[in-house]
Amino acid sequence: MTRVKRGYIARRRRTKIRLFASTFIGAHSRLTRTITQQKMRALVSSHRDRGRQKRDFRRLWITRINAVTRENKVFYSYSRFMHNMYKKKLLLNRKILAQIAISNKNCLYMISNKILK
Repeated sequence: MTRVKRGYIARRRRTKIRLFASTFIGAHSRLTRTITQQKMRALVSSHRDRGRQKRDFRRLWITRINAVTRENKVFYSYSRFMHNMYKKKLLLNRKILAQIAISNKNCLYMISNKILK
Protein backbone atom coordinates (compact mmCIF):
# COMPACT_ATOMS: atom_id res chain seq x y z
CA MET A 1 0.00 0.00 0.00
CA THR A 2 1.33 3.42 -0.92
CA ARG A 3 1.98 6.15 1.60
CA VAL A 4 -0.77 8.77 1.96
CA LYS A 5 0.39 12.31 2.46
CA ARG A 6 -2.09 14.40 4.38
CA GLY A 7 -3.33 17.66 2.98
CA TYR A 8 -2.55 21.10 4.26
CA ILE A 9 -6.09 22.39 4.92
CA ALA A 10 -6.33 21.34 8.58
CA ARG A 11 -2.80 22.59 9.27
CA ARG A 12 -3.57 25.90 7.59
CA ARG A 13 -6.71 26.28 9.74
CA ARG A 14 -4.76 25.57 12.93
CA THR A 15 -1.96 27.98 12.07
CA LYS A 16 -4.54 30.67 11.38
CA ILE A 17 -6.05 30.10 14.81
CA ARG A 18 -2.56 30.05 16.37
CA LEU A 19 -1.76 33.43 14.81
CA PHE A 20 -4.93 34.84 16.38
CA ALA A 21 -3.94 33.52 19.81
CA SER A 22 -0.21 34.22 19.60
CA THR A 23 -0.37 36.91 22.30
CA PHE A 24 -2.33 34.76 24.75
CA ILE A 25 -0.54 33.34 27.79
CA GLY A 26 0.32 29.69 28.53
CA ALA A 27 -1.74 26.87 27.07
CA HIS A 28 -4.13 29.42 25.58
CA SER A 29 -1.52 30.07 22.90
CA ARG A 30 -0.09 26.54 22.57
CA LEU A 31 -2.82 23.90 22.66
CA THR A 32 -5.23 23.79 19.74
CA ARG A 33 -8.34 22.95 21.75
CA THR A 34 -7.82 25.68 24.35
CA ILE A 35 -6.86 28.12 21.60
CA THR A 36 -10.21 27.60 19.87
CA GLN A 37 -12.06 27.99 23.19
CA GLN A 38 -10.22 31.20 24.00
CA LYS A 39 -10.78 32.52 20.49
CA MET A 40 -14.54 32.02 20.81
CA ARG A 41 -14.48 33.66 24.22
CA ALA A 42 -12.46 36.62 22.94
CA LEU A 43 -14.77 37.17 19.98
CA VAL A 44 -17.86 37.01 22.20
CA SER A 45 -16.30 39.56 24.55
CA SER A 46 -15.35 41.91 21.74
CA HIS A 47 -18.84 41.72 20.24
CA ARG A 48 -20.45 42.42 23.61
CA ASP A 49 -18.07 45.26 24.48
CA ARG A 50 -18.58 47.11 21.19
CA GLY A 51 -22.14 47.82 22.27
CA ARG A 52 -21.05 48.52 25.82
CA GLN A 53 -18.42 50.99 24.63
CA LYS A 54 -21.03 53.04 22.75
CA ARG A 55 -23.20 53.03 25.87
CA ASP A 56 -20.33 54.09 28.14
CA PHE A 57 -19.23 56.95 25.90
CA ARG A 58 -22.79 58.25 25.65
CA ARG A 59 -23.04 58.21 29.47
CA LEU A 60 -19.72 60.07 29.72
CA TRP A 61 -20.82 62.78 27.28
CA ILE A 62 -24.13 63.24 29.08
CA THR A 63 -22.35 63.53 32.43
CA ARG A 64 -19.94 66.16 31.08
CA ILE A 65 -22.70 68.25 29.51
CA ASN A 66 -24.81 68.01 32.66
CA ALA A 67 -21.89 69.08 34.87
CA VAL A 68 -21.21 72.21 32.83
CA THR A 69 -24.88 73.17 32.49
CA ARG A 70 -25.47 72.87 36.25
CA GLU A 71 -22.16 74.48 37.20
CA ASN A 72 -22.75 77.83 35.57
CA LYS A 73 -26.55 77.95 35.61
CA VAL A 74 -26.81 77.64 31.84
CA PHE A 75 -29.89 75.53 32.47
CA TYR A 76 -31.16 73.73 35.51
CA SER A 77 -30.46 70.31 34.09
CA TYR A 78 -29.20 68.41 31.09
CA SER A 79 -32.66 67.16 30.16
CA ARG A 80 -34.12 70.67 29.89
CA PHE A 81 -31.10 71.82 27.92
CA MET A 82 -31.49 69.01 25.37
CA HIS A 83 -35.27 69.42 25.21
CA ASN A 84 -34.91 73.11 24.38
CA MET A 85 -32.22 72.34 21.82
CA TYR A 86 -34.54 69.98 20.00
CA LYS A 87 -37.40 72.48 20.19
CA LYS A 88 -35.21 75.14 18.53
CA LYS A 89 -33.96 72.54 16.00
CA LEU A 90 -30.30 72.96 17.00
CA LEU A 91 -29.19 69.43 16.25
CA LEU A 92 -25.74 69.01 17.77
CA ASN A 93 -24.88 65.53 18.93
CA ARG A 94 -23.77 64.80 22.48
CA LYS A 95 -20.16 64.09 21.53
CA ILE A 96 -19.70 67.54 20.02
CA LEU A 97 -21.53 69.21 22.90
CA ALA A 98 -19.29 67.45 25.42
CA GLN A 99 -16.17 68.60 23.57
CA ILE A 100 -17.50 72.16 23.50
CA ALA A 101 -18.36 71.95 27.20
CA ILE A 102 -14.82 70.94 28.11
CA SER A 103 -12.73 73.03 25.75
CA ASN A 104 -14.80 76.18 25.18
CA LYS A 105 -17.47 76.95 27.76
CA ASN A 106 -18.19 80.38 26.25
CA CYS A 107 -19.37 78.69 23.09
CA LEU A 108 -21.77 76.56 25.14
CA TYR A 109 -23.11 79.74 26.77
CA MET A 110 -23.67 81.24 23.33
CA ILE A 111 -25.60 78.12 22.29
CA SER A 112 -27.70 78.26 25.43
CA ASN A 113 -28.44 81.96 24.88
CA LYS A 114 -29.56 81.17 21.35
CA ILE A 115 -31.90 78.53 22.75
CA LEU A 116 -33.38 80.85 25.36
CA LYS A 117 -34.22 83.61 22.89
